[in-house]
Amino acid sequence: MTTTTTLHTQAAESLAAQLPTTAPLAAVVLPGGATPVALEAAGDAVVASFVGALSADLVLVLTDLDAVTAAGGADHGIVDVTDVLRPSIEAAAGVLGVGVLGDARRESASALLADPDTVVFELTAAGVPGGWFALRVRENGTVSAPAAPSLAASLPAGNLGRINNVEMTLTVEIGRTRMSVRDVLGMEPGAVVELDRSAGAPADVLLNGRLIAHGEVVVVDQDYAVRITKILDVAESV
Repeated sequence: MTTTTTLHTQAAESLAAQLPTTAPLAAVVLPGGATPVALEAAGDAVVASFVGALSADLVLVLTDLDAVTAAGGADHGIVDVTDVLRPSIEAAAGVLGVGVLGDARRESASALLADPDTVVFELTAAGVPGGWFALRVRENGTVSAPAAPSLAASLPAGNLGRINNVEMTLTVEIGRTRMSVRDVLGMEPGAVVELDRSAGAPADVLLNGRLIAHGEVVVVDQDYAVRITKILDVAESV
């Protein structure tokens, strides 16, 4: 059985504090792992993966997920329930340090909760279970920049040749903001959304969600483009 650490507890408490539930939930670790009730409920869970100095799988199961779905307007197609719960999962992932949190997805997590390396917390309100949070952490370790070999040097040329034609998603991010559901629903044409980045600040260039460079947005033949100003090394971008 895996050992519960301060890291696990802090992640669970951070998530519980952000949950959009009608009553505040407290996180209590289950020393014996997931109960049969939790395993059955985990058939409909919200799951996300975190990659960084520590990699982890995060699972959130709520007994009243439909209420959260309705409160977020997800049953009307306004937002998805994973978007409603993502800030809570981000709060838990923030305890893990610098890294990238992948998209949250709604799927079965019964196998993950049954894994002996997974720490499971029961989320309770006045002693009544309101859900469960599970965290499976994998320690990757970090390598300093001077000692870290480049990807090209660590893989044979033949292997690199096999992935030359693999397509990846390159995204340019000029800023972010947080908005309540009320503010999102109140948006109209002409509304201005203020981002967390000043004018002229470099944009982030992400490859499959991983920050790899900074650049500036330019216009080329009436199309937007990005001029790369800095390439980040592995240690800096992870």
